[in-house]
Amino acid sequence: MTQKRNYWLLKSEPSTYSLTDLKNEGETPWTGVRNYQARNFMRDSMKPDDSILFYHSNTSFPGIVGVGEVRTLGYPDQTQFDPDSEYFDPRATKKQPRWFCVMVGFIQTFSQPVLLKSLKSSTTFSDMTLTQKGSRLSVQPVSAEHFKAILKLGREEVKKVS
Repeated sequence: MTQKRNYWLLKSEPSTYSLTDLKNEGETPWTGVRNYQARNFMRDSMKPDDSILFYHSNTSFPGIVGVGEVRTLGYPDQTQFDPDSEYFDPRATKKQPRWFCVMVGFIQTFSQPVLLKSLKSSTTFSDMTLTQKGSRLSVQPVSAEHFKAILKLGREEVKKVS
């Protein structure tokens, strides 16, 4: 019996880690998440082959820029144990880790970003977590319907108006 695929949105500031960085590396551990709800998603719910929307935040035009996939189950985020890391957590131990991550891989860059302002102005996405007022969660679930609609928008060629 095959498990149902889940869909996720991961936020990153492009100046910190961009989709281009992921494309160049092929895959990366999604470390440094220090929100319990986001941690729980990575630890308990994400699984290999789940699909990811990659979102660039804190930029002039925030939006979804491409697609990735989850490559591993959640495992302890090693940055929590490194005293030289900005993500070090002195309360975390190898026996009782507090923070988890998943390995994510690159799939594709969209031909055009799907901008947050476009999503917010569409009734199709009115119930999407990302479009809700005050939504700041860096790892969030996405419905299959929203995922498919965003894929379609991101893969459309930019049409020039004459």
